[in-house]
Amino acid sequence: MKIYSIAILSILLAVVFLNCTKKDQVVAVTTTNTTDLVAYKTSSAPVIDGTIDAIWDNAQKLAITPTVPDAGNGLFAGYIGQKFPATLRSMYDGTSIYFLAEVPDDQKNIKSSPWYFNTTTKLWAQEPTAKTFDANGVLTREGFGEDKFAMLWNVDNSTPKFSTQTCYASCHVFTPYLDYSVTPAVLKSNAASGNHYTNGADEKIDMWWGHPNRGFAFNKMDDNYQDWAGGPAITNLTGGNGNGRHFDDLVVSSTSATWPFRPVYTADATQGSISNRQSLKLNGTGTTVTVPLWVIPNSTDDFIKASDTLAGGAAVKITAISSDGVLTFADGTIDPNISTDYQRLGSSANSEVGAKCFPGNIVAPVNNGRADIDMVAIYTGTGWIYEYKRLLKTNDVLKQDIDFSSLEDQPFGFAIWDKSNYQHGIQPNLMLKFQK
Repeated sequence: MKIYSIAILSILLAVVFLNCTKKDQVVAVTTTNTTDLVAYKTSSAPVIDGTIDAIWDNAQKLAITPTVPDAGNGLFAGYIGQKFPATLRSMYDGTSIYFLAEVPDDQKNIKSSPWYFNTTTKLWAQEPTAKTFDANGVLTREGFGEDKFAMLWNVDNSTPKFSTQTCYASCHVFTPYLDYSVTPAVLKSNAASGNHYTNGADEKIDMWWGHPNRGFAFNKMDDNYQDWAGGPAITNLTGGNGNGRHFDDLVVSSTSATWPFRPVYTADATQGSISNRQSLKLNGTGTTVTVPLWVIPNSTDDFIKASDTLAGGAAVKITAISSDGVLTFADGTIDPNISTDYQRLGSSANSEVGAKCFPGNIVAPVNNGRADIDMVAIYTGTGWIYEYKRLLKTNDVLKQDIDFSSLEDQPFGFAIWDKSNYQHGIQPNLMLKFQK
C-alpha cells in the first residue's frame, strides 16, 4: 500500500504542476528520454509564429539533455558538465517538415558582446562573449554570448562516421603545430582551439543555426554546411586554421598562394551580421580607441539592423569621442557619465550591464540558400520556444542541404548554447523517423 500511495501522490503532483502553468510557458522537462524523434504526419500545417498550436499535441515529445563535454585541450573550460534540458517535436506534410524546440532558460541572452562605458578608464569596451578566468581558474567575468541552438544532418549519407557519431563526426580538437606562414616558423600551442570539418573530399554535413546574429531577428535560421576544408594536407598541418564551416551557396573558387595553400571560398559579406566597431582618436587628435560604429540613442533593443543604418533609419553614426567618453553623432551627443544606463551595474564577475548598452553587432537578413529555414523564436520569461520549418527538399544543387523527401530515417545531433560563444552542450546520436 505504501508503494501505491507514493505512486498516486506523484501522479497528483504532476497533474497539479501541469495545470498551474501558463499557456506557452516553458517548464522543466519531464518527458522520457529516448533517441528517436518521430515526425507526425499531418494534413494541417502549424503556423510558424512561436505560439504552440493545439496540433502540436499530436506530435510526440523527445526529451534531450545536451551536455557540455570535456573535449580536451581546454576547449570548453569553465563550462564542462553544464546541462541544458530541452524537448523536441516534429511534424511533416507533403511539402515541408516542422520542428518545435522548447528550452527552459531563466535568462534571455541575445545582445552579444554589448558595449559599455568603463567609468574607471573612461573608455568604451565590449563584454566578452564567453566567461573569462584568471590564472588560478577563478571567474573574472561572466560571458555575454548568445542563447542559440544548432542541428547537424548528414547530406546524402556522404559522411560515414555520422551514422554512429553525428556531431562528433566532424569535431576536431586542435594540437600544437608549426606555423610556416612566418620565417622562422613559430610553434602555435592551439590551446582551447577546435573546429568542424569532415574527413573526406565528398563528405558534407548540413548545419542549421538558430543564431541571434544570423537571421534570428528576421525570422530565419542560418543554413550552413561543413566540408573537409581542403583535407589532411592542410588541416593536419595548420590545426586551428582548419575550418570546414561555410555559409550555404559558398563554394571553392581558388587556392591560396601562401602556406598552407588553403582552398579559397567565394564570399558574401552582405548577409548575417557585421561588427559594430570602429577606431577613433580621443578628442580628434589623441590616442586611438575603439568605440561603437552605430547606435540608436536611448534604445534598449537587442539588435541594430542594417536597415537602421540607412538614410532615415533609427541608428546614428558615431563620429567623435571625447577624453571623458562622450560620443558625438550628427545631431547630438551621448554622455555615459550621467547615469548607469551605459555602464556595468556593479563590480562583481556576474554583474549585469545597463539597459541602454549598445549591441556589439549590426544584423542583416540571410538570403538565398542561407534562408531556407523559417523560424520564429519567442522568449517567454521561463525559456525559449523555437518553431521552425523547411521544405522536405530544397532547390539546392550544390549538395549542401539534406533531402528529407524519401522519408528515410535520418540521424542528427542537437546543440544548445547558453550565453556563450563556442562552448555548447551536445546531444549526439539522435534519429528522426517519419510516421508513415
